[in-house]
Amino acid sequence: MPRLRHCSFCGNEFPPGTGIMYVRNDGSVLWFCSGKCKKSSIKLKRDARKFPWTRYYGKEEKGKA
Repeated sequence: MPRLRHCSFCGNEFPPGTGIMYVRNDGSVLWFCSGKCKKSSIKLKRDARKFPWTRYYGKEEKGKA
């Protein structure tokens, strides 16, 4: 059974067979549920914690006060 993937930008789950897999030059793999998430992360270099439509909204990084 294929497993659900989590979007690297917004954190939402999406079914197998959909979404975009992006592989960086260093070999790390990023999964995106939509072009909106991919463009926000890669091209526009946005921080997911600043957008209310993401699951990471308002969350602080661990180790920072």
